[in-house]
Amino acid sequence: MSKEAIPRSIQERLKTRAGVFLSPGEGRAYPMGRISAVFKADGDESQGGYSISEWWLEPHTQGPGAHAHAEDDIFYVIEGTMSILMDDCWIEAAKGSFVLAPGGVTHDFENRSSARAGVLNFSIPGDFEKNMPAIAEWFADNPPQDA
Repeated sequence: MSKEAIPRSIQERLKTRAGVFLSPGEGRAYPMGRISAVFKADGDESQGGYSISEWWLEPHTQGPGAHAHAEDDIFYVIEGTMSILMDDCWIEAAKGSFVLAPGGVTHDFENRSSARAGVLNFSIPGDFEKNMPAIAEWFADNPPQDA
């Protein structure tokens, strides 16, 4: 596509924001024992619009615990089967499943299977990654239990 074919508004945004390319496994990693998170794009890259991260749970591992927050949480299962809580109902979400937990809805995720499982997580709006140092510290003091 020629530069002339790109609308001026997009050309202006491209001048102020850099693109991102990460190879598999790359990103800002937060190891938390049997859970790990790798942030692919966050508030800096999205101008606060969203955060995108991979969350990996080893077999039979509980997640963060039931919680709710104002932001939407979107999960796309990229490997294995992730058990995802929505309100008071657990969903067995196999690879390729999509789950939207609207802001304010109690949710959780855990890996009840005998294989590693992972989700791609979209937090909207962004800047969720600012919480990660405290979350990683919490998991260091409270290691994930068996699911």
